[in-house]
Amino acid sequence: MGRPTGPAPAGTAAETGLTPALTAGIPSPRWAVVAVATVATALVASCLLCVLCWCRGRRTPRRQPGDKAAVGLARVRGATPPRPVQPEVDDVESGPGGPQPWGHLQLSLHYDLGSQKIRVGLRQVVGLRAWAPGGTADPCACVRLSPGAGHRHETKVHRGTLCPVFDETCSFQPPPAELPGAALLVHVRDSQRFSRHEPLGTLRLPLAAVDPQPILELWLPLGPPGSAEAGGTGELCCSLRYVPGSGRLTVVVLEARGLSPGLAEPLVKVQLMLNQRQWRSRGTSARGPPAAPSFNEAFTFRGPLSQVQSVDLVLAVWARGPRFRAEPVGKVVQGTRASGQPLQHWADMLAHARRPVAQWHRLRPPSEVGQALAREPRPHLPLPGS
Repeated sequence: MGRPTGPAPAGTAAETGLTPALTAGIPSPRWAVVAVATVATALVASCLLCVLCWCRGRRTPRRQPGDKAAVGLARVRGATPPRPVQPEVDDVESGPGGPQPWGHLQLSLHYDLGSQKIRVGLRQVVGLRAWAPGGTADPCACVRLSPGAGHRHETKVHRGTLCPVFDETCSFQPPPAELPGAALLVHVRDSQRFSRHEPLGTLRLPLAAVDPQPILELWLPLGPPGSAEAGGTGELCCSLRYVPGSGRLTVVVLEARGLSPGLAEPLVKVQLMLNQRQWRSRGTSARGPPAAPSFNEAFTFRGPLSQVQSVDLVLAVWARGPRFRAEPVGKVVQGTRASGQPLQHWADMLAHARRPVAQWHRLRPPSEVGQALAREPRPHLPLPGS
């Protein structure tokens, strides 16, 4: 006979199914068994979910970092390859109204039929780009006509700006036969006292492409910086010091570089010009090596204070050429008839009395220096303490 089943004791619930069968022979509390079963079920579910995610990840290829630029390029039709998302700076061509990476130059042109001179006005430059990110520059501009290595004009140096305002005017008088093929060359550079100037931008404007008969105002984009100007004759480094109390002007000829290797026995002649006439003259001894001689010779000149603002200092490099005869290689003029960096060097000497100021200068052709000395002197520069 079967065992009779009576009613369940009070305070307990009737258990049916698999759980009573599993837990009937376990001496542990029943709530602990239920908790263990719940945790085990959760672990199994988590494992199944991880397996599903892993399988799904294997079906989808992982995107590489270099594939970012190729997203959506498959939709482009045609044989022309698509341009990169971030093109190189040198390959960027700005559209109308777009920003120019090298800046814009504002200038004016006017051709005077009576004197047959071309008057060039350098107004300003905006949007220059410094060599260091987030940095600044000390820009100056040099303008000349090509072909030919005749007269050139160099502006003053503007410190700590990428948008210099020059407001300087110069004139050129090319032969009429060369006028149709002439071009205006403008080099914007970052002025450096003790090293070569860093180019910031260049402009080449063929005069045949414009009509400078009326006064023409132009905004033109600067091109990428070019190398050093062709036809250069080297550079000369000198130091200037002026003592107002004793009226002593000390010129130290330090060194030269970039001279032609074919020269021999280079030396430097130092001249003080007063009213376009030679007033004082000194000279260094011949030194070597020919391409980069080092002189380190000092010369002291004395004169009344009233004459300091009226003199012109001419430094001329002489050397023996292929004809075994001493000839001038290049010159630097400083003083009231100078322009650009030489004028700035002269002004710095007056502004910082009793302190030597050294700077590199590019040598100019002797004929160009002669034209500079024939110009009218600039207004007197202020004396220190005046």
